[in-house]
Amino acid sequence: MDSFVIQGGYRLEGTIRVHGSKNASLPLLAAALLTEEPVVFRDVPDLADIQNMLRLLAELGCERQDEPGQSGAIGNPVTLRSENESQSHARYDIVRTMRASICTLGPMLARRGSARISMPGGCAIGDRPVDLHLRGLAALGAEISLEGGDIIAKAPPGGRLRGDTIFLGGPFGSTVLGTANVMSAATLAECITIIESAACEPEIVDLANLLRKMGAKITGAGSPRITIEGVESLGRADHAVIPDRIEAGTFMCAAAITGGAVTIENCPIDTLLAAIDRLEHAGVHIETTDGTDPLHATCRVSADRVLKPIEITTQPHPGFPTDLQAQFMALLSLAGGNSVITERIFTERFLHVAELGRMGAHLFRAGSTVVVSGVKQLTGAPVMASDLRASACLVLAGLAAEGTTTINRVYHLDRGYERLEERLRPLGARIERVGESV
Repeated sequence: MDSFVIQGGYRLEGTIRVHGSKNASLPLLAAALLTEEPVVFRDVPDLADIQNMLRLLAELGCERQDEPGQSGAIGNPVTLRSENESQSHARYDIVRTMRASICTLGPMLARRGSARISMPGGCAIGDRPVDLHLRGLAALGAEISLEGGDIIAKAPPGGRLRGDTIFLGGPFGSTVLGTANVMSAATLAECITIIESAACEPEIVDLANLLRKMGAKITGAGSPRITIEGVESLGRADHAVIPDRIEAGTFMCAAAITGGAVTIENCPIDTLLAAIDRLEHAGVHIETTDGTDPLHATCRVSADRVLKPIEITTQPHPGFPTDLQAQFMALLSLAGGNSVITERIFTERFLHVAELGRMGAHLFRAGSTVVVSGVKQLTGAPVMASDLRASACLVLAGLAAEGTTTINRVYHLDRGYERLEERLRPLGARIERVGESV
């Protein structure tokens, strides 16, 4: 099992480019199930979750078709074509590796008239039920049942879903993958579908952009109300995935926590306004050097010698993203004073707290809030990664800590960051991947 060994205390400086978004890529790839025509995806990141999604789609008869002379590497364009629609069962063996497998449910149901998907299990950051997905699809006329741990969804008699007005709000706000599922399914439904309390995340906007290229009629994506006018069929498309806003935010924190100066290319600053606001209040300077396209900008990130304490509350977009909460906690561990972080999306997303404590961070948790009392120095230690973003948090802490930090179980990190150690080394990071826990 791979680990990272980090020699901390080195200032990061140089240029790094943000890759395509993992969270956008997964529902985008699933949308290829909506048509028998080829769909080309560009800037798809090379990640464990992407590989698992491609493996699942292949089992569902939607296989990758490489162009002549093109290797099968993920860095090249990914062309998918759904040629065999007889298999509509997403098995547990694959679904258990990646919760986003659920976003194949809506496309399969709408195109094939039925779908069977293993119920996603729990995860380290807390309970993430799919009841809103099922409620939305049932409102479109689907018959939903549960058998042997599998969700079984069938279209109504006649084989086509029917549009309706659907409320997708939940106790912790809107659902991103639920919105993706219902929006995808509604593209092929009869009549008009209105999704109220839809997720506003940039990844939903990116999916809507792809679906429109395929011939869908969608308005309002990026707002709480999305309107979809169903069409008879969808066709081919060529689409570039948006840059990964969470990766960009992680790089900003890496520059700041090491007192460095890093230029970030292909940075989606327009999707990070809440995070940038908090960084600037903490004393991090973000200068946009090329903002011609705010989704693909270039910016330079540096920080004051002593960071200021701030308050953060995670919220659905455009609020502060829960996927950056752990990284900001590492950064604020070195701020001069008491910061307060409140988690409103996944209230149990604090497994990194104990590991940061092993490195000398002063943290006090009370329910869904953590008080971070800044210290002058973190100290390297052996730590254990518990989930994807907690892994990134520990990498940041290790880069700033005095001495050696060993991060075990970095397979979590590989789900969301493409060869992170190789990309940080040119910036001056002393980070190596080793094949076993040490």
